[in-house]
Amino acid sequence: MRILVGWDDIEEVELLQLYLNVEEYEVTVETEASAFLATAATRHDWDVFLVTTSWPDAEAAFHVYHQLRKLHPDPPIVAATPPGEVFRLARFLTAGLRSYVIRDENKDYLFLLHAALTAAIDGVRAERERLIAEKLRQEVDSVRKLQESIIPRLLQMPVGYAILGRYESSEMRVLGGQPVTMAGGDYYNALQLPDGNVALIVGDASGHGMKACMSIMTLHTLIQMFPTHNYRDTAQFITEINHSLSQQTIVSEDGGFITLLYGVLNPIEHSFEWTSAGHPLPLLHNLATGSVSEQGDGAHVGMPLGVWEGAEYVSQKVFLPENSRMLLYSDGLPEAHCDQDGRHVEFGMDGITRVLQQEADHPLPSLLEGLFRASHEFTCGLGRHDDTSVLIVQRH
Repeated sequence: MRILVGWDDIEEVELLQLYLNVEEYEVTVETEASAFLATAATRHDWDVFLVTTSWPDAEAAFHVYHQLRKLHPDPPIVAATPPGEVFRLARFLTAGLRSYVIRDENKDYLFLLHAALTAAIDGVRAERERLIAEKLRQEVDSVRKLQESIIPRLLQMPVGYAILGRYESSEMRVLGGQPVTMAGGDYYNALQLPDGNVALIVGDASGHGMKACMSIMTLHTLIQMFPTHNYRDTAQFITEINHSLSQQTIVSEDGGFITLLYGVLNPIEHSFEWTSAGHPLPLLHNLATGSVSEQGDGAHVGMPLGVWEGAEYVSQKVFLPENSRMLLYSDGLPEAHCDQDGRHVEFGMDGITRVLQQEADHPLPSLLEGLFRASHEFTCGLGRHDDTSVLIVQRH
């Protein structure tokens, strides 16, 4: 730690150096105002300054302080003042003085200088960390809002069907211990196709923050660019999307990838044909029987997008019975977890099934709220550590 001292009592210089030259402190003492300012200007890595408020007189001392502030606006300045001149501190404190000590006649204050200087430095560091944390929160929030801007607010379905979706980012802790809602890498959408069918999409980019967000933005842009006739063949759609994403370093850099489930709902034949690229399979809840089952064959789930340009994909198909609900989701929902007796326990399919059955007689908004609430409560207040998206389709 580098300390520069401007002092008015030559006889105390040796004592000052004795009390302050401890640990890894590097102390320089000047007893002339001009020499003090000249020394201050010779380097830019001073950690803290110690000055008096009567050196060589009150007005000159404030001028020295003011000049020092111009030279070094960031490091803290600690002042030492005689007991009878405490009132003079008001000018210094208004001008940004960090701390002060009272110079008692017994010189007991010398024992306090080390602690006062250390506290001033720690205070400045804490303030810098708070500002950095606030800046980080602002930047993360801006990226998060960018990502959320591509999540649709209103989803429409053909007669006889209803749909509802929801997305929540994960949380993390940053400097200062403040929770921050992270920019996320989840995505869902429902697109009306020219032939009356509906394309349903749920995606999840690996990781968090800017990279995951930009990966999803890239995916969203590619989807919007595809000609409408390519939407119908789900395997072809996934293959072409993977081909394009594999050439985008924003996705594949550092082992990144995107899982995606893309399907087409046919409201006439009440079928849902989909292709999965590393994404969880759909869940079907038959409200008449109460059964909840995973649809399709996990062996036909293809590789995540952006991993290998030559990956092959196949489509699967399920028929939706009357009075049923289909759940498409990202892995943030089942992977919500807590520690129970030292064991890592996840919300899992059991938790999802339980909520689906509990909310069977309630409308979709209640079901959606129940899934997010129950999975969050399962974490014992720690919050889900991964982005979570849920898309629910109901056939009346």
